[in-house]
Amino acid sequence: MNRILVVDDDRTIGEMLKFMLGSMGYLPVISNRPEQTTHNVVSGAVDLVILDQFMFGASGMEVCRELRKNEATANVPILMMSAQTEVKKKCLGAGASDFISKPFEMDALLSKIEAMLRQTRT
Repeated sequence: MNRILVVDDDRTIGEMLKFMLGSMGYLPVISNRPEQTTHNVVSGAVDLVILDQFMFGASGMEVCRELRKNEATANVPILMMSAQTEVKKKCLGAGASDFISKPFEMDALLSKIEAMLRQTRT
């Protein structure tokens, strides 16, 4: 089973993703503490990170850059999400593997997750 870390300060989104990902056979871990993301990825043997771009007091892009700079987390796929579609290029420039706009369809999210995990297996 793949472990997926969801980093979002919106508890409703976190709980929704936890339920949905769990029902699809993933092991979701939810965090509303972006400053702990690197630690959570390393200590939790995370296979993929879903990272909100805008969180209270934190920039998802900065968290993404930190993950990419750390040798232990540099290759973990990162799916960034935001309601601000115009930030897609910036998120990808910060090192995100892919981007999804909020609100998103669950099928679209699952397709992106599966594609990203498939790429790490090859």
